[in-house]
Order: sequence, then C-alpha cells, then structure tokens
Amino acid sequence: MKSSQLILLFFLCLSVLGFNSAVQAHGSVTADADLCIIKIGYYSAHFKIYLPRTRQHEDYCEDIPDSGETVFVMEYTYGDLGQVPVDFRIIRDITGMGRFAKIEDVVALSQDEIDAATEVYRAPVRQPDIYTINHYFQESGNYLGIVTARHPETNELYTAVFPFEVGYVGYGYIPLFVLLIVALQGGYWWMNRDKKK
Repeated sequence: MKSSQLILLFFLCLSVLGFNSAVQAHGSVTADADLCIIKIGYYSAHFKIYLPRTRQHEDYCEDIPDSGETVFVMEYTYGDLGQVPVDFRIIRDITGMGRFAKIEDVVALSQDEIDAATEVYRAPVRQPDIYTINHYFQESGNYLGIVTARHPETNELYTAVFPFEVGYVGYGYIPLFVLLIVALQGGYWWMNRDKKK
C-alpha cells in the first residue's frame, strides 16, 4: 500500500469515528467514560434503564430494545440532588422532534397536551442517593423523559429532557463498517485509475 493510500485510510477511519460519536449524543443523557450521566441544570446523576424481565441485569442509557416492565434509576453523583424535590414524567413524543427534542419543544406544549400524552408521572419527592421509578410500557414508540428538580432556597426549576425509543433495534456499527468499506474501495479505485489507462 502506498503512503497516500495509508493517509486516506487513516482519515476515513477518523471521520467514521467522529460521525459515530456525534450520532450517539442526544438529549440530556450523555455517555461519559462508560457511565450514562443525566444533567438537570447544575445537578447530575448516573442514569440507567433496566428491563428486568427480558434483559435481566443489562443496562441502557436511553433507547431500549423491548417494551414491558422498565426500571429507571438515577444514582446521584453529589448529595445535593437527594436534598431537593425531583419529579419524573414520561410522555409519548408528540413534539415530532424525535431524538432532537429539547426542553423548548416541551415548553411549547400546553399542559392539557402534556397530560394527555403522559405515560407515567411521579410528583416531586426527595429520595436520598438513588431515585427509582418503574413503568410498564404497553407499546413500542418514541417517548420523552422529563426530570425536574426544584432548588430548595430559590425555588428555581431545573429540567432535563431526554428522548428515547422503546422497541429500538439499532444496527450498531454495521452501517459504519459498510460505509468504510465502500469509501476504501472508492479510494482504492480513484488512486489506481491512472494505472488502468
């Protein structure tokens, strides 16, 4: 392989890895050193979703492969979040924004629309260290999780919105490998086109 081909291969690999990172990041839940972190204003917590009946101890950040019994867990990274009232709501995604939904899209909805789309709601409650909530999803689809914390002194509200899909069956890295193979083949053909002439 020529040095120019190796350089092309190197940059193609970098671009595929960069594209993959950008695609996976969405909402208020982000992957950080193999931990899923939810940011609620300046509060944060480790965030996991479990499907105890179908996937046992396997945990997920956002999208989950099955409907049915689901357990949402927030393990507080700092003690402050355990001292403030936190409420948790899941609504069907009626914003039409899918995984790009943000707090502005939810605020644009009326309270009647939010109430009609609500799958589960837990009123504000203080839970030290770990916050858990169970829900049984009847059907697959797109949903929005809305977590709100109220500052105990200022009464200021901090809200995180995280879009997720129930019944998500992703293709993983397969499309990226196919894209890489096609790009490599195209690069090989382009670099050797003069030899054929």
